[in-house]
Amino acid sequence: MPITDAQLTAVGRKRTQMAVGLTAAMLVGYFGFIALIAFAKDRLGTPVVPGLSLGILLGALVIVAAWLLTWRYVHWANRTHDAAVAELRR
Repeated sequence: MPITDAQLTAVGRKRTQMAVGLTAAMLVGYFGFIALIAFAKDRLGTPVVPGLSLGILLGALVIVAAWLLTWRYVHWANRTHDAAVAELRR
């Protein structure tokens, strides 16, 4: 059975939607953090616990968010996207 343009377009659209969504989430988190550095430096220096400021905590959370978003994409690609591509190849 030949692959149709509609099938390829659907698989490509889902991949693009996932990539754009995750990219937007990362950009919001990263540039939100940068905006806090630019406009609320005094608040980022607020101690959360002794030896840990709010700025350090938020910076670490941006890094963890990047890892989680990467994990989410890999998980989705392995389970959904790769299965759809394999189905099209059959």
